[in-house]
Amino acid sequence: MLTPDITIMSVGTEITYGESMVPDDGWEHYLNQKWDRNIVVEEASKYPQLSFQSSTEQRAHKVSFYVQKGQAEEVMKSLSERLVKHGLDVKIIYSGGMDLDLLPQGAGKGQALAYLLRKFKSDGKPPINTLVCGDSGNDAELFSIPEVHGVMVSNAQEELLQWHAQNAKNNPKIIHATERCAAGIIQAIGHFNLGPNTSPRDTADLSSCKVDIFSPGHEVVVFYILYERWRRAEVGNDELTIQNMKNICHPSGILVHPSGVECSLHECIDAFAPCYGDKQGKQFRVWVDRVSSSQIGSDAWLVKFDKWELSDEGRQCCLTTVLLNLKPDTPQGFALVHFHQTWLDGYAGSDQRLWIF
Repeated sequence: MLTPDITIMSVGTEITYGESMVPDDGWEHYLNQKWDRNIVVEEASKYPQLSFQSSTEQRAHKVSFYVQKGQAEEVMKSLSERLVKHGLDVKIIYSGGMDLDLLPQGAGKGQALAYLLRKFKSDGKPPINTLVCGDSGNDAELFSIPEVHGVMVSNAQEELLQWHAQNAKNNPKIIHATERCAAGIIQAIGHFNLGPNTSPRDTADLSSCKVDIFSPGHEVVVFYILYERWRRAEVGNDELTIQNMKNICHPSGILVHPSGVECSLHECIDAFAPCYGDKQGKQFRVWVDRVSSSQIGSDAWLVKFDKWELSDEGRQCCLTTVLLNLKPDTPQGFALVHFHQTWLDGYAGSDQRLWIF
């Protein structure tokens, strides 16, 4: 998974930026209008049909309950009338057949996205494309924004499908995917021609796995898939594969072991060759998570991620930082410059550094 540049959370009541998740103060100020959380909690507590969700689900601009499906409509109508009498403008969202969320009227996933789109446009940086994806009733507002493409995954819940039938059945920019979950999102990317709709893991020839715009995270993924396939004997045991690994690294690259011993990176790749097929027929997968990248120069990117391995011995993780440089004269168009890993959860060694000069 990529680390989002911007995150909309808690049914659209929170907007945060970057890996440190800095809140959007302007959005919080907007939501404070005609909202009094104490009164909302006091009035909702008068309904025995409602039971509070856990404290982790409660937010400054979101009060969440459970309610039985047959009682939801009546409670929503009555509670809404009570809150209006207090001068509050509150939105009540029912989803998942049991979840009832009380929010400021201006909140919601759709309103939060519309707020961001307006902000991008005012800054002169409108997105090229926007795809919204959903599976429950609290996602419906996302599909009401005119300029976006939308996909409801095949496992979407009943209330969202009903909304679609009543409001967007003939909208060509919204589809109901035939695939579940993330596969439905990938299907929509292909349907609307928004970008590559095949995962690198599903691409037999990784040399054809290209993206139109350089993506540091994509290059990291392709590198580790090649590594996984080598260990699983899913690529040819030939000089070409070894050369592809070397092409990713600068010819003068140096590996610095935690013990301080240095050796040529290309020699390390040669020494790696005997590992071919050592995981063939065994459980072995490699993947990266929480990928974030930042451009630190005209042709340099710093990429951070968690690198995971799953084998018969269990699941293990290392925190990894990679510095990538664009190198138009290399077959890949880039080269690793610095590779820093910290092993966790049972990995041998505490700190391994890979320097490529």
